Amino acid sequence: MAGCWDEWKLNASVWGMWAYSILLARTCRLHTSGLESVEEIMRTRSGGVMIAWHGRMLLPILHFRHQGMYTIASLSRDGEYPTRILKRFGWHVIRGSTGRGGAKAAITAARKIKEGEMLAFTPDGPRGPAGKLQPGTLFFAQNSQRPIIPLGASAYPRRLLPTWDSYLVPLPFSRSAIVAGEPVFVPGSADEEELSGIASRIESALNSLQAQAEAIVHPSQRILGGSLK
Repeated sequence: MAGCWDEWKLNASVWGMWAYSILLARTCRLHTSGLESVEEIMRTRSGGVMIAWHGRMLLPILHFRHQGMYTIASLSRDGEYPTRILKRFGWHVIRGSTGRGGAKAAITAARKIKEGEMLAFTPDGPRGPAGKLQPGTLFFAQNSQRPIIPLGASAYPRRLLPTWDSYLVPLPFSRSAIVAGEPVFVPGSADEEELSGIASRIESALNSLQAQAEAIVHPSQRILGGSLK
């Protein structure tokens, strides 16, 4: 009985979030910039890795819905919720996490990139620390020799949830923005020191793009460290 109740609550939450997301998709005024590299990869099926901080991923999920992109979600019960939502929006979900199925998921994702697919990834997910690039992003790019496309995203007015990543949920009729940066390539021969430098550059690019997105949605506000103050 408890299992049926949990399943009902999960389904109800997924439907509620899906309905709210559709409302956002139809009412938010979206500004995009620099997405030509993403569109080119999708058009030519040349493969790539698109990344945004975990707390700002909702807008890219909505914008790139039903385009056949891939992403990764945990095998845990917590991962079931985003998996079902993502699938409703036409995303392909590879299941795996650090504790369960991680290696298999990473191999599958790397293969998909080489086959010409776009993998969307949260480099500080799934549990943080927020704004800190984890090794997986560089692994995918180095293994596949395909570019990393960093994104910044924001909306205003919005709600910032009390989670580790201050997850941003736009309000209906908000002004929103997705800003993409220059593609970043990771040489196959890069050593640990070079990888560390590339990781730092990507973190800086993500923070800069985040600040640009914030300025677009609420230019009258003062921006510190990519956040509205």
